[in-house]
Amino acid sequence: MSGLASGFHLIRPAALLLIPVVIGLWWIWRRRSDPLRGWRKQIDPALLSALVEGQQSGGGWRDGGLLAAWLIAAVAIAGPTWRLEPSPFAEDTTPLMVVLKAGVSMDTPDPAPSRLERAHLKIVDLAAERKGQPLGLVAYAGSAHLVLPPTRDTNVVAQMAVEVSPAIMPKSGDRLDLALAEAARVLDRGGKGGSLVVLADTVDTDPGLLDSVAGNLPYQVQILAIANPDASPSDSLEDAARRLQAKLVPLAIGNGDIEAIVRRAASAPVAQGGEAGERWQEAGYWLLPVLGLIVLASFRRTEKVEASA
Repeated sequence: MSGLASGFHLIRPAALLLIPVVIGLWWIWRRRSDPLRGWRKQIDPALLSALVEGQQSGGGWRDGGLLAAWLIAAVAIAGPTWRLEPSPFAEDTTPLMVVLKAGVSMDTPDPAPSRLERAHLKIVDLAAERKGQPLGLVAYAGSAHLVLPPTRDTNVVAQMAVEVSPAIMPKSGDRLDLALAEAARVLDRGGKGGSLVVLADTVDTDPGLLDSVAGNLPYQVQILAIANPDASPSDSLEDAARRLQAKLVPLAIGNGDIEAIVRRAASAPVAQGGEAGERWQEAGYWLLPVLGLIVLASFRRTEKVEASA
């Protein structure tokens, strides 16, 4: 009920200007359709009432019903509405940005394969799980770089991720804050909402920098801990997850970790409003049955009114 009260408005409020026109036309029609209009100017009203035979019953109700029908039609044309409906041109799923750490520590075998190779395999699984749904990629070490913006061709994302390594990164280090800011910038530019998933073994970024980016990050964040499946996530990952209010997902041997990430990403809010979001649902058609009943009731045979000689 509160949603109805807060969201109710008219799509075409200018149509309410028809109401005074309708009332004026109804008043003119009612005066001109009076069969005794000429007699009323010549005979006293009390005497005329006594002379009239077969006075029609319910005429006032029918006249009022006609006015009500016109008023309801004007309100229906104005387009009352109180709820949104998804735009047929909007994306049905929100983008997911993969933030892949490509620092030197990711080359560590723990045991074989290396942490980076495990991350590559998990991105391949993620691409398969989100097939046809927007997926993007940002790589980072001492700097952050956009590899691919969100695309529905998730196979391309998986292929590009395999090419990411510390050897191609221009600067060594661990600047997760820059990577998160870059991924958020890409989602902001897309205007469709979304979420982020970080694949990293540790986080050596200055805590103050993480706190700063967390305060300006409007997107859901998840962290997939890339390490030995038998080991617990590092303390640095747990601290980063706390600062970013992120969900920390332990690495799994099977596909359970990826399925959990995809399920949570699916709950990320979609940007609303405008061309890329939603539109108001027309509700004026709910008034049509009432309008139809009034019109049907008006098709009653009327009695002829005569004045006795």
